[in-house]
Amino acid sequence: MMKKLLYLTMLVSFIANSQTNVYNYGFASPTATMIGADAWVRTNQSTSPSTTTLWTVATYTAVTVSATVSATPFQNQTYTTGQTCPIPTGGNNSFALVNYTSTTSTAAAGATISNWLISPLVNVQNGDVVTFYSRIGKYSATGAASYADNLELRMSTNGAFTADPTGGPAGLGDYTNLLVEINPNLDLSSYPVAWTQYSYTVSGLTGPTDVKFGFRYYVTDAGLNGSNSDIIGLDSFSVDRPAASAQSFFANNFSIQPNPVSDVFSVTAKNNVAIENIKVMDINGRIVSESNNTNGSDAMQVNIGELNAGVYFVKVQSELGVGTSKIIKK
Repeated sequence: MMKKLLYLTMLVSFIANSQTNVYNYGFASPTATMIGADAWVRTNQSTSPSTTTLWTVATYTAVTVSATVSATPFQNQTYTTGQTCPIPTGGNNSFALVNYTSTTSTAAAGATISNWLISPLVNVQNGDVVTFYSRIGKYSATGAASYADNLELRMSTNGAFTADPTGGPAGLGDYTNLLVEINPNLDLSSYPVAWTQYSYTVSGLTGPTDVKFGFRYYVTDAGLNGSNSDIIGLDSFSVDRPAASAQSFFANNFSIQPNPVSDVFSVTAKNNVAIENIKVMDINGRIVSESNNTNGSDAMQVNIGELNAGVYFVKVQSELGVGTSKIIKK
């Protein structure tokens, strides 16, 4: 009985913790790579926009002792060891950075900053979880900023035909879906001073959809003489598909037979899309069989005759996304 209970616990744990990463970007590449090969786009639609202040990849140095710092750019600051980036890549504490010099206006009443960083195309579906980390560029024991900042995460569902923002700070282009907003009231205590994760669960789509995500540094009464705007960082952007969503995606898009299986099972796409890859995993998540589809067909056969009897998971990669299903080997 104890062996059965342990087996069931491991099975439930695998299902609960399994998820598929759809897209992730850690802002570890140089700025030129981010806007080149990695296909991120920058556009500054601020009042009197600066042509040189755009989102960039920046770094700072972590130290082992406390340091007194002011709200100068991250890369000119030192921090305590607890202020490192959420997911460092190698030894490089890298992240995306933008600040108050987005506008060159010196008006006494300030200006409006609307400085955008736009992702490449990402294919998402309902239930996908979008996450990212952000913080202001001031280290303060009291948690208060010197000047208020604001960040929006927006989404366009128009895919490759997405119109980017134009026409000044009010322009949104096709990014009319506001997913997350940090500090909409522009107060001095709501934007975190430590790296903090934010998330949004995708909903309202009719099916798998090519989208673009737009990070908008949006601050009113901003700039050199404004009452608001300082400097913010962005890191570890990720889109993940939870296991339950992957299982639902499989049920809606694929069939598997026979199940239970002795030797060979077949996976067929219900919508005639090409199946690219099939992995078979044990209950610990280890890949025990992998097959690639070289002819672009909508069906594949997999032989698992050599595997021991038990429960396995079948992970199917297709043009539309990834689905997961359970299979029993007799």
